[in-house]
Amino acid sequence: MTAKTPARSGTRQESKSGRKLQELRTVIDNRQARHLYNIEDTFTAGLMLEGWEVKAILAGQANFNGGGAFVRIRGSEAFIDSMTVTPLPQAKKGLLVELNPNRERKLLLNKSELTKLDRRVSERGYTIVPLALTYNGKLKLEIGLAKGKNQADKRDTLKERDGKRDLAREMKGM
Repeated sequence: MTAKTPARSGTRQESKSGRKLQELRTVIDNRQARHLYNIEDTFTAGLMLEGWEVKAILAGQANFNGGGAFVRIRGSEAFIDSMTVTPLPQAKKGLLVELNPNRERKLLLNKSELTKLDRRVSERGYTIVPLALTYNGKLKLEIGLAKGKNQADKRDTLKERDGKRDLAREMKGM
């Protein structure tokens, strides 16, 4: 006789067609990018990864190198640079080929999105930065079209955040 296990809340949902949907989960968040840049537009891109990279990312072995990762457009393709994926110990066993944790990874974007990004990046001051890596059955990279902040903008952002925090603290105390 088997005991019924309770369903875990929030892990999976069913759509109207009966297909199981997974909850969107943020694997990596690039908070430094939101501090250094004004994000003007966001896009969602797929990633071309190897099998060991997917397992390592889901295990939390990836990072954006302290906010230093960026997206480069070369020709009609986009690549993410400076994103480190550290291989799991079991991925290294018995391999004759060296695993490269810092390699460029190709992004999967529509042609219209690529041309829009390329046009905007050619303007002075714009860059493309990775914002978050999410998982919903597939790994997706959220990228943002960004313009650098100067020191005064960063201070203003910090003042606004402190003001909101103080206001929330006062409201909670009432």
